[in-house]
Amino acid sequence: MTLPAVTESTFDTEVLGSGLPVAVDFGADWCAPCRAVRPVLDELARSYQGRLRVVTVDTEAEADLVRRYGIVSIPTLYVFHDGELLRTIPGARTKLEYAAEFDAALTEAATL
Repeated sequence: MTLPAVTESTFDTEVLGSGLPVAVDFGADWCAPCRAVRPVLDELARSYQGRLRVVTVDTEAEADLVRRYGIVSIPTLYVFHDGELLRTIPGARTKLEYAAEFDAALTEAATL
């Protein structure tokens, strides 16, 4: 599975307007930690299918989104629900750490 890419033109619909919480992976192909976490995020995207979407933003191609959300280091994941930022997850993490963050975000989203 390859994570779907979102762009400036699709972000509001695909992320902010999604009926599910969405984890957005801000990263770049040249970034070694970003490349290292992609297989982990691919696996988690399959595990959370139907409960949480995982998408990616190419920070090299989407400078406006990088500025809009104040991304200063990559990889950084933001988790959104109903247009609101629920969680910021900076840096590369393990599968268990990402899963714990996703679970916490799902719990929080259920209370909104």
